[in-house]
Amino acid sequence: MGAVMGTFSSLQTKQRRPSKDKIEDELEMTMVCHRPEGLEQLEAQTNFTKRELQVLYRGFKNECPSGVVNEDTFKQIYAQFFPHGALPCLEDSPRVEFLLPSSPPLPFCLVDASTYAHYLFNAFDTTQTGSVKFEDFVTALSILLRGTVHEKLRWTFNLYDINKDGYINKEEMMDIVKAIYDMMGKYTYPVLKEDTPRQHVDVFFQKMDKNKDGIVTLDEFLESCQEDDNIMRSLQLFQNVM
Repeated sequence: MGAVMGTFSSLQTKQRRPSKDKIEDELEMTMVCHRPEGLEQLEAQTNFTKRELQVLYRGFKNECPSGVVNEDTFKQIYAQFFPHGALPCLEDSPRVEFLLPSSPPLPFCLVDASTYAHYLFNAFDTTQTGSVKFEDFVTALSILLRGTVHEKLRWTFNLYDINKDGYINKEEMMDIVKAIYDMMGKYTYPVLKEDTPRQHVDVFFQKMDKNKDGIVTLDEFLESCQEDDNIMRSLQLFQNVM
């Protein structure tokens, strides 16, 4: 979740790109532009005030003048804020318990990687159209920042459920775990062993797969996460971001 929020909370204050990119901006504006729903409607559908939505929309438009974000642009924006691999965690920094349920606290923070950004983009692109509109962005952000425990956990389950069949299998979890560990990269301490992702997946399923049928259902996921103090604490990390 730290990786999710680090990028998009920064969009509130990031300035428009330098004038040398004006040509690229003009080319982007030649695309079909998307006009979002009225702020009053979005205010009713999210947990943001009209003023907060205005701030978020300005940041979104600065980065995405066309009003929509495709996956390549999403990855580029993501990389601007997390360019250096993993860095040591400060005492109060977001850790990985939310993204890797059932793990003990680990001594590093989450940062960007292209593979994880791909999965994250798919979680934001709820209609699977290959683009994320402002409405998609603020809906997800509203859940992650101010949603209920169940809403946040359902969103995370959807992130893990790569093929959207309503279950998490070991292959999907392995792909997500590898993507997260790839973000940690060479900067992790202690250095990760080659089989660490597989070990983590095994721990995940040992805890989450209540009936031992090889898949994790939403109900199993919700129950297991709510039994984990580390996960429940991590859900509160971004309550006051805005």
